[in-house]
Amino acid sequence: MNEELEPARVPWWRWRPRLRYAVVCTAAAADLVPERLPRRGLAVVDNGSGPSWIAFDCPCTRRHRLLMSLSDHIRPCWRLTVGQRPSLSPSVDVVEDGRRCHFWLRDGRIAWAGTADERRRMKHGRG
Repeated sequence: MNEELEPARVPWWRWRPRLRYAVVCTAAAADLVPERLPRRGLAVVDNGSGPSWIAFDCPCTRRHRLLMSLSDHIRPCWRLTVGQRPSLSPSVDVVEDGRRCHFWLRDGRIAWAGTADERRRMKHGRG
């Protein structure tokens, strides 16, 4: 019963350009999420007991990979709502290498936090 888990694959039609974020694949474990995801693509990690992680590339110009916990047992944790278009709450606030990215994913769209000047800097990964 030692099953080898296959890496998740993104169907070819999920690579088409899109205006809003969408779930493009599901993986059985976080290390099976594809290295490359389509722009505005989300990968849900579901080990069989419900979604536990969400992986996607940051919307800033650096496009660094974000892995957010959906489990109540791991803090901090987020709630993913997937209807017609996905929403993630609370906001995503990441600081890496002295740069800050702070935004909301609502109804498949990104809403940057802060003033207009701060939003411009964060969008370009200079926050």
